[in-house]
Amino acid sequence: MNDHLLTLSPEPVWRHFRTLCNTPRASGREAKLVDILERWADDQGLAHDRDTYGNLRIRRAATPGHEAVPGIILQGHLDMVTQANSDHPHDFLTDPLDTFVEDGWLHARGTTLGADNGLGVAAALAILEADDIATGPVEALFTLEEETSLQGALSLDEGWLDGRYLLNLDSEDRGEVYIGCAGGADVVIDADLPMRGCDDDEVMRRISLTGLVGGHSGADIHKELGNANQLLVRALRKLDEFDIRLVDYQGGTLRNALPREAFATIVINESHLPALEETLDALQTTYRAELAGVDDDVTLTLSPATLSCSDAEALTDTATDLLVAALHAAPYGVERMSAEVPGVVETSNNLGVVSLENGRFHLCALVRSLRDSAAANLADRFTALFGLIGAKTRVENAYPGWTPIAGSALLTRFRRLHQEQLGADPAVKVIHAGLECGIIGGKYPHLEMISFGPVIRGAHSPTERTEIASVEEFWKVLKALVADIASGKAA
Repeated sequence: MNDHLLTLSPEPVWRHFRTLCNTPRASGREAKLVDILERWADDQGLAHDRDTYGNLRIRRAATPGHEAVPGIILQGHLDMVTQANSDHPHDFLTDPLDTFVEDGWLHARGTTLGADNGLGVAAALAILEADDIATGPVEALFTLEEETSLQGALSLDEGWLDGRYLLNLDSEDRGEVYIGCAGGADVVIDADLPMRGCDDDEVMRRISLTGLVGGHSGADIHKELGNANQLLVRALRKLDEFDIRLVDYQGGTLRNALPREAFATIVINESHLPALEETLDALQTTYRAELAGVDDDVTLTLSPATLSCSDAEALTDTATDLLVAALHAAPYGVERMSAEVPGVVETSNNLGVVSLENGRFHLCALVRSLRDSAAANLADRFTALFGLIGAKTRVENAYPGWTPIAGSALLTRFRRLHQEQLGADPAVKVIHAGLECGIIGGKYPHLEMISFGPVIRGAHSPTERTEIASVEEFWKVLKALVADIASGKAA
């Protein structure tokens, strides 16, 4: 499968990426890929081990004569976001990805591509086997469960890694190098809400909000893309005039992906159906006008429900009103832009996953900030808001930000080599998304770190794609940087 990748350049990177595309690697299900990489390391004569959590390290010994140079850690995560279009059958636990090239970009049919962070992993593997450059000691660190919880990095053993420089290969833009990132935390809310049966004059209907582009809840949060949960809740709030009651709700699948679709089953007095349809048609027109140029295909659809009023209960009138009001008032999107780093989001929230089933309400949001205090405050606002409807909130999987060091020797070296290899000075950036650097740096404070990578667009959504030419550029700079550090020359 995906044999056409072997025709692309640089061949070593695409060969390893093909292995990743052919191997299912959902978060928490990376074991098969780890086994494959360990067998590959054995074939290459490379040492490998795992820490207590299962993060994988593969080591390349220094080229003779280069043993004394500082060690390098090449770091990426093995898992990928598993998103597929609703009309595209794909089992992320068993099926390989189906990739194709179009106009210089690599895509996957109907699913995420896994270039985030598969290309970084593939490049690290290619460095481990490269026989045309001398290196100092090289460790490739492959972490687990980055996309769902950052748990691999959070559980990383201390005192395990040996290197001095960490190259995180998980950034997504040409000509940029990252030296800092936001921290964040998951806000998880649960409640059991009262229900009752249907009235004789009530019927059930299904409301669907679809057609959004989606994207990365950190890197794309400032682009004013639609959030399916926010938009469908807004519609439900508008429909309050028809005394609707909620039966169930499902919106979003990952807390770090902008939700593209959301679905709600409601009960409504049958006499209100014509007005309900008119209201939804008007809302769709409003949404398309507001989201013109970013989410032009947003669609609101009313359809028969799979359940009937005789088969299920709905929330009470009061429970419906309170839940919809709380969701409508919940923070989402950009909360504050940074005053210190112009153009960078300081604090944001993604209403990532919302569900209601048999009266059990669940929400998982992801708050991010360059300031840990601001992330904590935003999480507390959720606690205060949903406490008003009797919900319980917990904040978990918190991770620190990565504080920029603009004058590091590693950054100076990278900028020089980027200029030499590509003829341009890279833009030095701080990213609002959560990179593993902050977590790893907290455990290994002596590390100098940078993050860079090829061009990836639409990460965390089925529109994910990578520019093939940028992978060649990324590889040139990475090889040059590894070789330059091994030379022992000053930055």
